[in-house]
Amino acid sequence: MKTPETLIEAVRYFSDIDLCNEYMKQLKWPDGKIVCPACGGDRIGEIKTRRMLRCKDCRKQFSYKVGTIFEDSPLGLDKWFVAVWCVTNAKNGISSHELARALGVTQKSAWHMLHRIRLAMQDRPKSKLRGTVEADETFVGGKGKNMHKAKRKAKIKGRGTVGKMIVQGVLERGGRVVAGVVKDSKRRTLQPNVRQVVDQGATVYTDALKSYEGLEDTYLHETIDHAREYVRGDCHTNSMENFWSLLKRCINGTYISVMPWHLSRYVDEQAYRYNYRKTSDSQRFADAMSKTIGKRLTYAALVG
Repeated sequence: MKTPETLIEAVRYFSDIDLCNEYMKQLKWPDGKIVCPACGGDRIGEIKTRRMLRCKDCRKQFSYKVGTIFEDSPLGLDKWFVAVWCVTNAKNGISSHELARALGVTQKSAWHMLHRIRLAMQDRPKSKLRGTVEADETFVGGKGKNMHKAKRKAKIKGRGTVGKMIVQGVLERGGRVVAGVVKDSKRRTLQPNVRQVVDQGATVYTDALKSYEGLEDTYLHETIDHAREYVRGDCHTNSMENFWSLLKRCINGTYISVMPWHLSRYVDEQAYRYNYRKTSDSQRFADAMSKTIGKRLTYAALVG
């Protein structure tokens, strides 16, 4: 099915609900054989006046949204498709307030939409990272200099990293990045994550953090001490630092405040855009849409 190439084309094309339903139909049932989600029957009729489907066996009615992140949403697919386009193609993300103004919905609805779309954007590598790989971690949290003196005194005890969330990233140069929130920066936490996603024999560059000591048994491991230098030949973690700058620009510049228990979703969002940076807007949209099937995130689960 045709996919628009630009945002203005997407807004115009998907303004037709029937086209949206047809798009979902081809996405969910590529062979053209619609199956009832309740009983599995294939004798399906269409209620054209309500744009609904009806199983002739169990007589259940269902929409084209069922079995996707859009399920049970009162918003039309015309709004949903534009939202998916905006999230997947906005380099620094799009805030719930901005999306709410653009779509004409409440901020609460836009916030829920964004988290549903982030669920679809969760993308784990199908194969391990190879070649030259960088591993690093960063801290995400409020800056002490922006806090009131009393609040800073109460919250910050010790290093400036105390009380902040830790995000670990592993990046294949010229390729993909795998990033996620970790509970601490100790060896027992960081090393298994590297071994899980990096193929044996790869060259792994890290900073001088002692938690990475011991990777030499599986990888060609070199470290760079940032207290003395940032680059030594091919040994550096600058590609990983580039990803951290994109992530923090997204969080600090667009979302402003992120709850710790939701941080992993924002990391998934930025990692998805980074991993598909070499594709077109249209291709990113189509790929994200293909990942909306079989996933669901209710508001109660999100805030509970």
